[in-house]
This record gives sequence, C-alpha cells and structure tokens, in this order.
Amino acid sequence: MEGTAVSSVNTIAAFFQNGGLFMWIILFIWAVGLAIGLERFFKLSFKFDVDGASFMNELRRYIMANDVEGASRVCSGSNAALPKVLRSGLERASAKPEQIQNAIDATALEVIPKVELRLNYLQLIANISTLFGLLGTIQGLIASFAAVAAADPTQKAELLAKGISQAMNTTFLGLLVAITIMIIHSFLSSKSEKIINEIDEYSVKLMDILSTEESKQ
Repeated sequence: MEGTAVSSVNTIAAFFQNGGLFMWIILFIWAVGLAIGLERFFKLSFKFDVDGASFMNELRRYIMANDVEGASRVCSGSNAALPKVLRSGLERASAKPEQIQNAIDATALEVIPKVELRLNYLQLIANISTLFGLLGTIQGLIASFAAVAAADPTQKAELLAKGISQAMNTTFLGLLVAITIMIIHSFLSSKSEKIINEIDEYSVKLMDILSTEESKQ
C-alpha cells in the first residue's frame, strides 16, 4: 500500500517535471478556479438560496391574515436573495403598486450582481488553461524539431521523447483543467439562474397578492 502511494507520487512528480514550466502555471490556474468555484458553491447553496415555493407559501399565509409586518419579519430572518427582495416590497405594501415595484426592482438590481459574482471568471479560467496547454504543446514540438535538426545523433531520441512528453503532458493537463472548470461553471450557473428566476417569479406573485388584498379592503 505504501509502495503504491510512493509510486503514484513519483509518477505525478515526473509528469509535472516532464511537462515543464507551463504545467505549474496551469496548476496554479486550476487552484484559482477551484477556489472561486468552492466559494461560489457555498454562497449560492447556503447563503443566497432558499426554497422559493415554501417561502412564498409562508408569506402568503401572513399576508392573507392581514399581517404584512409578520411577513416582513419572516423575510428579515433570512439572508437569502429572494427574502431580501420580497422584504423591500412588503415594506412598501401600503404604497402605490408602482412604488412597490420600484422598491422590488431596486433591491433586485442590488442583489442579482452578488448572485452572479465571479462566475464569468470561471469561463475565463477554462479558456486560459486550454491556451496555456496549447502553448506548452507548441514549446514541446519546437524542442522536438530542434532535437531532430541540430542535436547529436546519440541524444536525438532522448531529446525528441522529452519534447513530445512536454507537448502531451501540457495538452492533457490544460484540457483536464478546462473540462473540470467548465463543469463547475455550468453547475454554478444553473444555481445562479434558479435563484434569479425565483426572484422574478415570486416578485410578480407578491405584487399580485398585495394588489388582491388591497382590493378587498
């Protein structure tokens, strides 16, 4: 077991050593992408997200019982994006519909950029890792051609193998990083889109409930 672990570490070390400088650059880019992805995952999953349907049903019960202040307190008890937006509307519940809508829109414009924050960096990181992999590939091929053209015949095979190894290793790592970061970006984008769609949907529903209750009075 220990021997297998040591062998695996040696293989990885040789993989990076043969790949050259671009391997470490791509590894650094990967670490940055994973750090951004992890931070966004916790924010989108545990801070900004909420079960929109259940939350809206709870607010509806308060509003239909003519307890708008109670509904506002429920919103104040959560740091998620949807409650923050809906609370701004509830705080203007006695105002004109246009004023309520303006309050909701203003808060949504404040909240949505925080939900989408840094997601575009993940796309950039995926593209950059691919390009650095390509740069490493070109560098390795240049070294291979130089070996074939100018090296001593006894060293040609070794230098050619080294150049091809560098080219293949950087290509592999660059594509691996790009694929993993793209998967993370896709997952986080769907989480972000779900939160934003719920803000749009339940803001309209809140306006409808408030206008219905106002017409009854």
